Amino acid sequence: MALLDHQVYSKGMRSRQNGAAPAGLKRCGYTRKPHKQSNKEVPVIPISILDLVRIREGSDARVALDHARDLALHAEGWNYRRFWMAEHHNMRGIASAATAVAICHVAAGTSSIRVGAGGVMLPNHSPLVIAEQFGTLASLFPGRIDLGLGRAPGTDQVTTRALRRDPASAESFPQDVLELQAFLAPAETGQRIVAVPGHGTNVPLWILGSSTFGAQLAAELGLPYAFASHFAPDSLEMALQMYRARFKPSRQESKPHAMVGVNIIAADTDAEARRLATTQQMSFTDMHRGVRGLSKPPIDDIETYWTPLEKAQASHMLAHSIIGSPETVREGIERFLLLTGADELMIVSDVFEHKARLHSYEIIADVARSVERI
Repeated sequence: MALLDHQVYSKGMRSRQNGAAPAGLKRCGYTRKPHKQSNKEVPVIPISILDLVRIREGSDARVALDHARDLALHAEGWNYRRFWMAEHHNMRGIASAATAVAICHVAAGTSSIRVGAGGVMLPNHSPLVIAEQFGTLASLFPGRIDLGLGRAPGTDQVTTRALRRDPASAESFPQDVLELQAFLAPAETGQRIVAVPGHGTNVPLWILGSSTFGAQLAAELGLPYAFASHFAPDSLEMALQMYRARFKPSRQESKPHAMVGVNIIAADTDAEARRLATTQQMSFTDMHRGVRGLSKPPIDDIETYWTPLEKAQASHMLAHSIIGSPETVREGIERFLLLTGADELMIVSDVFEHKARLHSYEIIADVARSVERI
């Protein structure tokens, strides 16, 4: 369904400076706290964070969102490139359903790290509304906003109906992406529908995927591609090969850029990292059981929690996971880079306790400065 009365096509990206908004400007109810940038060298491979904004047992959504903001502030000092959150609905344990609002909360508490959606499920929304939302974010935080786009509903069929989503809307995903691009580009003379704010912001778009469909679309449109191998490992190598082989340069990207999702849980020892990882393993087991509960604290023996079948199911989805001490993590990252040739890593470190999660991401950042591309 075309919403525009002019030709829809990909516009060029307007160059702009990264930086903070004027001092004293309050955004989303917060004034950004000053933060000292790290003097440590930049990681060999660009690293970014996908935060599911988990609500923990004994806690609530407010704490989850504040922990996300605190993690982003630390990540900024550790030279992570991006901090993304994802759209999920009717999930008791995830606090990022209103993704644009969560992005504003995090961006307001940081000064330089890019903040974005990983992603917005575009078929749930009008492209015009998303252009207005992210155009507003780009106006508040110039040069710092990313917009990753997916075509899944981000929930189950019952909730999909509550979202008033048309079951066939995923079929129009490519056209919706083009419409969104046009809304974010400079407005044409005589254009009747204009995103305000939005037009001229050229918010960078990413195509997200867990199959070859997204790879083909990203290649055709000349957009960067993020593959969700942190939970969907099956098509990883085929999708990356297809994306790189079919990529067509665009005004946004002159060459392919593949960011690959990977679970990394780091601690001082392998044993402690394995214990921390049981939180994520229980979450995936619960998902197979149809349970949408809160995030659970780690346990000493995961074998007491899952059945052999559940272990096989969860372990398959978590196949691309690196769990261990700094040296174990370094070796795992090097093997993963050899497998994927990733241009950037999107890291999920699903650890229950906030202090331990910060420590995990700090270890990962330190390790990323010493990895070698084999």
